[in-house]
Amino acid sequence: MTQSRATMIGFLAVLLWALLAFLTVKTAPVPPFQLNAMAFLVGGGVGLIWLWRARGGLGFLRRASLSVWLLGIGGLFGYHFLYFSALRLAPAAEAGLIAYLWPLLIVLFSGLLPGERLFPQHILGAILSLAGAGLILMGNGDGFQGQYLLGYGMAGLCALTWSGYSVLSRRNGAVPTGIVTFFCLGSAGLSMLAHLTFEVTTWPDGAGGWGAVLLLGLGPVGLAFFLWDVGMKKGNIQLLGVASYAAPLLSTVVLIVAGIAEPTRMLILAALLIVGGALIAARAGRA
Repeated sequence: MTQSRATMIGFLAVLLWALLAFLTVKTAPVPPFQLNAMAFLVGGGVGLIWLWRARGGLGFLRRASLSVWLLGIGGLFGYHFLYFSALRLAPAAEAGLIAYLWPLLIVLFSGLLPGERLFPQHILGAILSLAGAGLILMGNGDGFQGQYLLGYGMAGLCALTWSGYSVLSRRNGAVPTGIVTFFCLGSAGLSMLAHLTFEVTTWPDGAGGWGAVLLLGLGPVGLAFFLWDVGMKKGNIQLLGVASYAAPLLSTVVLIVAGIAEPTRMLILAALLIVGGALIAARAGRA
């Protein structure tokens, strides 16, 4: 597989994550950890289909080290656990902005990988795209406030967790992507434990709610992780990091099309910043 094809496969994950907010809204009133458990369980089913199509058997599971398992399950479950905790302890807009530092951290951390080189254009592109994502995520918020420091800290750990998982996945390039199946199933189990500890079980509202849960598990919390694994292991990791800032932009566009949000001038400016940053990083990647 060529690097450009792997990069495009990885970007498909970003496109799927653009549906995350819309589908999550449609799953109300299911609490977050219960939703996580249900979606990851469906995601594990996606993985079983992935393994069936690969037809490589499960022998690679015996060769996977403990560190691979800790990284995979810790990355998927840890990110969502910290993200939901941050949203409970701090305003969603500000916590979301901090959590969405992970694409910038991927770009910066990638320079530490063997055989990778970080150009100034990568950093410039990531910063521009971060500014665009910030315009979307901040919205009309009141800014950062001291009483929410714990929530902000959780969001920062969230960004470190996903960027660390993504970059370190590159070092496990010999491990087949099919192992993500068991990362999803393990995350589903841990999410269910968190649900039973912190939440009251609430089932989806009608056929639409159940359908949204199914689509969530098939796409943003399912297939997306497999596509992202391919991109991180074989694609242009810096370009994917910057391109990930398209997720909040595309997510907002989906909400507008669905009639849940309204288009604004801020959205247009954010789009220009995000696309401009991605183009700068793409040019650096070609160089």
